[in-house]
Amino acid sequence: MTLTFEDFPPGRFGTFGPRHVTRDEILAFAAEFDPQPMHLDEEAAAKSMLRGLSGSGWHLCSLMMRMMADGFITRAASLGSPGVEEVRWLSPLRPGDDLMLDVEIVAARTSKSRPELGIVKFKCTARNATGQALCEMTSPILIKRRERAV
Repeated sequence: MTLTFEDFPPGRFGTFGPRHVTRDEILAFAAEFDPQPMHLDEEAAAKSMLRGLSGSGWHLCSLMMRMMADGFITRAASLGSPGVEEVRWLSPLRPGDDLMLDVEIVAARTSKSRPELGIVKFKCTARNATGQALCEMTSPILIKRRERAV
């Protein structure tokens, strides 16, 4: 069943995961996209303010996007997003973390200029196995309304 705008009322939507993160993934992402010492070198990372090897914040955002896609976006009548409103990195992503993604719908409204779609604002929080919040991201997604989704 395709999820339409009407399936996303404000409130708690769900929790998705877990997604295990390995040291090798952290190193590979950093080498390709964010080659800073705290993401690539354990000795340098230990001396940094992060006090140990940590995944790039951009790696964490990518993992969150994948968890959103696997959890619900690929089943939704999504038309994409106009952007991300806010990203906050709260705690480091560590090798061996098992991520869970809490998803809340903070607002949902019909588009004024395109009434065939709605705008759903999601707040996603990535947490490690201890429940510690690692990242918060708020983003609107454009989703077809039920009567227009066919």
